[in-house]
Amino acid sequence: MTGFLDFASKPVDWDELEESLIRSDIGVPMTLRILKTLREREAWSWVTANDIAEVARDEIGRVLPINPPPIRPLPAHPKVILIVGVNGTGKTTSAAKLAHFFKTRRHTVLLAAADTFRAAAIEQLGIWAERIGVEMIRGQYNADPAALCYEAYEAADKRDVEFLICDTAGRLHTKSNLMGELAKIKRSLSKHDPNAPHEILLVVDATTGSNALAQTKQFHEAIGLTGLIVTKLDGSGKGGVVVAIQDELGIPTRFVGTGEKLEDFAEFGGREFIANML
Repeated sequence: MTGFLDFASKPVDWDELEESLIRSDIGVPMTLRILKTLREREAWSWVTANDIAEVARDEIGRVLPINPPPIRPLPAHPKVILIVGVNGTGKTTSAAKLAHFFKTRRHTVLLAAADTFRAAAIEQLGIWAERIGVEMIRGQYNADPAALCYEAYEAADKRDVEFLICDTAGRLHTKSNLMGELAKIKRSLSKHDPNAPHEILLVVDATTGSNALAQTKQFHEAIGLTGLIVTKLDGSGKGGVVVAIQDELGIPTRFVGTGEKLEDFAEFGGREFIANML
């Protein structure tokens, strides 16, 4: 979102500024609010690049949680985290990174390879689990993912595991039968605990822009999301869609991935995000 710097030494071209803001993927409602505030400011002073940055920072800061509440374990039973998303967003890797994140904070974790339709996904998660040093529940290729998640909860509960992370199959957000399968997993887990899964995190690729907003809408309508894991958020100016999703859907970003290593993963912080973005 650095295109506004072009306005530093010339009168603002409002159409050009609007286009620049929309290209940053922050969404139309946020763009219009920033422009409205700037037009009000123009009435009594020259609008500079610093003004644009300041107003954008203020408006985005009103939407993004500065310090989102951390995900904490439950007192007596496993906290179930369902990882969902379309293919190619880094979903399985994000599930592994989340497991590593919890383990480094001295929590116990069990992974469930509920993407049973791709043998490669089961093997990939197994390699990650071994590398991290956590146990993993796996089923046969093409096994029922809902049944596998049900069994994984039983195993986690029996072993007093704090976090059960279920990696589900990637699916197109426009395919109702695949989305219905996630609802089946949700129903299966709720037989153990009516509140399970306790977190449903959608993995989105920051570089896909407004398409990530469309994906989030569909998944949220189908199963009810509690947050996002945003991948490829490497400080390159991408990721404005995080603002649009929070602003338009009320779904917070919980974690961000910024690279390939296990350590390139962190809880989302609004203040740091805004500083990198602007």
